[in-house]
Amino acid sequence: MRKRSSGATTGAELLDVVVRLNRWATHQTAWDVPLAQVRVLSHIDQWGRARVTDLARAEPCSQPTMTARVQALAAQGWLARTIDPDDARSALLTLTQTGKAVLAKARGSRARVIDALLEQMDAGQRERIEDATTVLHALLEAAYADTPDSTDPEKS
Repeated sequence: MRKRSSGATTGAELLDVVVRLNRWATHQTAWDVPLAQVRVLSHIDQWGRARVTDLARAEPCSQPTMTARVQALAAQGWLARTIDPDDARSALLTLTQTGKAVLAKARGSRARVIDALLEQMDAGQRERIEDATTVLHALLEAAYADTPDSTDPEKS
């Protein structure tokens, strides 16, 4: 990996920029739902279904803390529970239609923050961002294909 002018590798610089942009967007977004709840909904959306232990590992937090978060989401009608066919002692969590709508709204609020920032760029800069986004999608797909994610219940 080649060193950048700052002395950091491209990978280190990419991670720094992504983390800082993510943090900025998070702080600029007007959240209707607590961010911790949005993150739980997002994990379940990505995986399709999850166990409390998987979610606690992904956050990371204790299982009792995640159980309380999940109970709050279920009480709102945003999660559905089914018995895990592989372990009857465990429940599998999925998003309800309402949960999917809540997550879509939260993601939309966040996207509007970034979209407003992108509108300040010229057409060439926006095109380079679009191209970079395509490349980053490919990088992420390769990462998931090559590295089993221990927090993803589908790959455990």
